[in-house]
Amino acid sequence: MTIATKRIQISTNGHGETINVTTDITREVNNSGVNSGIVTAFIPGSTAGIGAVEYEPGLISDIKDMWERLVPSNINYEHNKAWGDGNGYSHVRSSLMGPSITIPFVNKRLTLGTWQQIVVVDFDNRPRSREIILQIMGE
Repeated sequence: MTIATKRIQISTNGHGETINVTTDITREVNNSGVNSGIVTAFIPGSTAGIGAVEYEPGLISDIKDMWERLVPSNINYEHNKAWGDGNGYSHVRSSLMGPSITIPFVNKRLTLGTWQQIVVVDFDNRPRSREIILQIMGE
């Protein structure tokens, strides 16, 4: 069993920006020395999430609208009282989406569905520099 840890740096604009990181993760899996196994992608921080979706403009817009309906940005959040940074909704959205995803791969190919891509969604109310930590495990 081999375990490789890799890091990917991205810059985001916040405000629900969705960034396709599939190519970046695929590159790191290909360069890891691991042929088949799993890759876990984890994004530290409490105002962004990572998942798998069909990355096409209509769906990205639909998902952004869904977050606004589900966790509105224009209501009061207790978190905002504690820190005054106005991003309470970002923390709630992030907690629902989650900070990690695990994808199996075989012969260095991610086993994503035909239309699936791995995306980071930055819910914060300002631009950020983000790091994605990968743990690649297998043989």
